[in-house]
Amino acid sequence: QVQLVESGGGSVQAGDSLKLSCVASGRTINSFAMAWFRQAPGEDREFVAAISFESGTTVVADSVKGRFAISRERAKNTVGLQMNSLEPEDTAVYTCAARKASIIYKEARLWSSWGQGTQVTVSS
Repeated sequence: QVQLVESGGGSVQAGDSLKLSCVASGRTINSFAMAWFRQAPGEDREFVAAISFESGTTVVADSVKGRFAISRERAKNTVGLQMNSLEPEDTAVYTCAARKASIIYKEARLWSSWGQGTQVTVSS
């Protein structure tokens, strides 16, 4: 089992940027895929972006494409989510997830390990 800890959330104004980080521990994750999901109050959990830790292949949701970017630092077992041009609609709890395979899926049920989440609030 891999443990995931997120950081970097906060309250910002529309148009600002934030970078979230997720540190994985407990085992080597070179063969893993890692992802960010978000959930706003009263809404379903939504896929944001994912990355294959070994190859660096990324998938980004259409709703944030061009504004958000996912990256990884292999030496630090860390995945980042750079969020630019934030909008009030981006307000949500952002949670890091991992799965023991490099294939990326957008369905939350296919991800086996989850962090606690970090709140991002964007004011207009």
